[in-house]
Amino acid sequence: MSYKNFPMVPRVVFGRGSFNQLNDIIAPKRLSSHAPFIFLVDDVFKGNVWLTSRIPLSYQDKILYISANEEPKTSQVDELVEQLILTNKELPSGIIGIGGGTILDLAKAVAIMLTNTGNASDYQGWDLVKNPAVYHVGIPTISGTGAEVSRTTVLTGPERKLGINSDYTPFDQVVLDPELTKDVPKDQWFFTGMDCFIHCIESLNGTFLNAFSQSYGEKAYDLCMEVFMDDALSAEDSQDKLMMASWHGGMSIAYSQVGVAHAMSYGLSYLLGTKHGIGNCIVFNHLEEFYPKGVTTFKNMMRLHKIELPQGICASLDDHHFDTMIDVALSLEPLWENAIGKHWKKTITRDKLKALYQKM
Repeated sequence: MSYKNFPMVPRVVFGRGSFNQLNDIIAPKRLSSHAPFIFLVDDVFKGNVWLTSRIPLSYQDKILYISANEEPKTSQVDELVEQLILTNKELPSGIIGIGGGTILDLAKAVAIMLTNTGNASDYQGWDLVKNPAVYHVGIPTISGTGAEVSRTTVLTGPERKLGINSDYTPFDQVVLDPELTKDVPKDQWFFTGMDCFIHCIESLNGTFLNAFSQSYGEKAYDLCMEVFMDDALSAEDSQDKLMMASWHGGMSIAYSQVGVAHAMSYGLSYLLGTKHGIGNCIVFNHLEEFYPKGVTTFKNMMRLHKIELPQGICASLDDHHFDTMIDVALSLEPLWENAIGKHWKKTITRDKLKALYQKM
C-alpha cells in the first residue's frame, strides 16, 4: 500500500481584520520592483472602498477585477496568463486571489500556468503539473467551497470539467478574515455553505473514509449544524464558524473524495453553466437513495432559512444534452468509487443518471 504525501497550506492567518496585515505578509515575497503582485479580485468589490482601499499596491502591482458569474474556464486561465506574460518584464512575484471559490481557483490555476508550458487544459487531472507555481495567496470572501485549502483548482475545459489536482496547487498563504464575508447575499451564503455541508456528507459516507478525513469531516459537519440549525448564533459567530467549517470541509477531502452530488453537479455545470454551490443543492435534493439522513437535514435547513431551489432546469433538454451531462458525471470515477464502492459500474447506469437528471 502506498500512501499519498499530501501538501497542506503552510501558512494561515485567522482573525477578524487580519486582511489589514496583507502588506506585511506579502512584502517579503517581492522578487523585484519589476515583478508585480497581481491581485485577482471578484468584481462585486469594484468600487467597494472598504475592501479595495486596503489592497496594498506598489511598483507595478495590479488589480484585475474578474466576474464570478461563470465558473472558471481553462481558456480564461490561458488568457490571463498570456496577458500577464506580455505586459510584465518579469514573472509576477505572486498571485493573490480575493473572492469566492471561482476567484480562488483562478488564482491557483494562473499561478501554476505561469511556470508550466502549454494550456491549462493539458493539466486537468491528477499530478500532471511539473514545475512549482509562483507564490500564491488565497483570501476567501465567502465560506463553504474549501477552495482556500484544497489541492485542486476546478476548471471547465473544452472537453470536461475537472480539476488541476497537484501538489503545487495549494496556496502558499491563506488569510482567513471572517469580516470579509459580512455582505454575502443570503441565498449565496446558503448555497455556498451547503457546498461544505455536502462535502462532509459525501466524505463521511464514502468508502474512502479514514480517521484523517473523518476527524476533519465531523468537525466541519458539526460547525455547519451550528451555523444552519442554531438560531441563537450571533452574525459574527456564524461568520467565524462557517469560515472554519469551510477549511475543515476542504481538508476532509484531502484523504478521501466527494461523491454523487459533486459528480452530477459537474454535469450540470458543464452543460448549463450552473454555479457549483447551487448545482450541488439542486442535485443533492434528489439523492435520498444515497444519503438519506443528509438529505433530510438539508431539506430542514432549506425550510428554516426559507430557501427556494430552481425547478425544472433540465425540463427542455433533449437526449443529446442528457448524454453530455452523463458523460461528464461518469468520467469522475474516483467520486463514484468513493460513493458506491469498487463495483459502482454495476448499479450506476446511464439510465439511472438520466432519470435523476430528469427530476431536476
